[in-house]
Amino acid sequence: MNYAINEEGFYGEFGGAYIPEMLHSNIERLRLNYLDIINKPNFQKAFKSLLKDYVGRPTPLYLAKSLSEKYGCTIFLKREDLNHTGAHKINNTIGQILLAKELGKTRIIAETGAGQHGVATATACALMGLECIVYMGAIDIERQAPNVSRMKMLGAKVVPALSGSQTLKDATNEAIRDWINNPEDTFYIIGSVVGPHPYPDMVARFQAIISEEMLWQLEEATGQNYPDKIVACVGGGSNAAGAFYHYLNDERVELVAVEAAGHGIHSGESAATSVLGTKGIIHGSRTLLMQTKDGQIIEPYSISAGLDYPGIGPLHAHLIDTGRATAIAITDEEALDAAFMLAQIEGIIPALETAHAFAALDKMKIEKSDCIVVNLSGRGDKDLGTYIKRMK
Repeated sequence: MNYAINEEGFYGEFGGAYIPEMLHSNIERLRLNYLDIINKPNFQKAFKSLLKDYVGRPTPLYLAKSLSEKYGCTIFLKREDLNHTGAHKINNTIGQILLAKELGKTRIIAETGAGQHGVATATACALMGLECIVYMGAIDIERQAPNVSRMKMLGAKVVPALSGSQTLKDATNEAIRDWINNPEDTFYIIGSVVGPHPYPDMVARFQAIISEEMLWQLEEATGQNYPDKIVACVGGGSNAAGAFYHYLNDERVELVAVEAAGHGIHSGESAATSVLGTKGIIHGSRTLLMQTKDGQIIEPYSISAGLDYPGIGPLHAHLIDTGRATAIAITDEEALDAAFMLAQIEGIIPALETAHAFAALDKMKIEKSDCIVVNLSGRGDKDLGTYIKRMK
């Protein structure tokens, strides 16, 4: 089976572009031009140059010896936390900001949950001298205060989303409303592999630098360019899409997508979409999402702002639906335990989102011969307030 997107913008039965008429010309222009633009030698040269000299790539593939000893196998960490701005998000915003300039756009909008995409967008806009507006749920503004301050210092306007659960879903709604009202000069930088086609494919392509580097880094470290398992957290799922990308059709590699179970999968306060979700449409694409029988969105919950989303990207919906990827749901407490474990045996404080991926190691069947890559998608500075509460 081929897991790549088809010409209509679908991964199997997931994807597509279900959009208001007001956005049709913008989306259509993007769909018709994005591949030509990003495949141009000059674009690729500029993109790769900024990833190297500004972002700080390649990120290390680190052999985590203490973690390997704990789980009785070989575990590498793909250190996306060492990127400029502290997460994988900058890979995508650098790509999209270059694309926006090619299209002649002067105003940038974005949504953010944990704030990492907001910071990365504000950073790219500051670099390129473009106006930046970031929509963020009012609750997330409170729990991710350090990232809000960073965005403002970088010159971005942070607009609170006051509707619904006041989290990532609602920030996305507000950003889409803005785009409908300002279609001519505005470019919407979506932060994950969600939204109408071509966004899921475009974001995955920009994040694919993660697995592109893993190919040669694993070859150097182990003599083979593939691991047995790749583990990554999934809200919308851009870090996972990047880590999985070059291995999607390599059946030797098990793909593990780790979701947020919140207070428990069936507690009523969860974001475990692969278990609780059904097929439906959210933010312009057909995917798996948490909804009532009559199609109303069920509010998600996670201690982690970046995983607090009622759906997943259509690529991940397809991978899980076909059995190509295995989904594991992790509770708040399990994620917190894993964050402290990693900090105390490897000296690395992960983002709360990433901590879910490490907690999944306890729920996986692991052989001594296994080579596992965990995508360490972000660092934990932004979550220190939550971690401090745990220590009291």
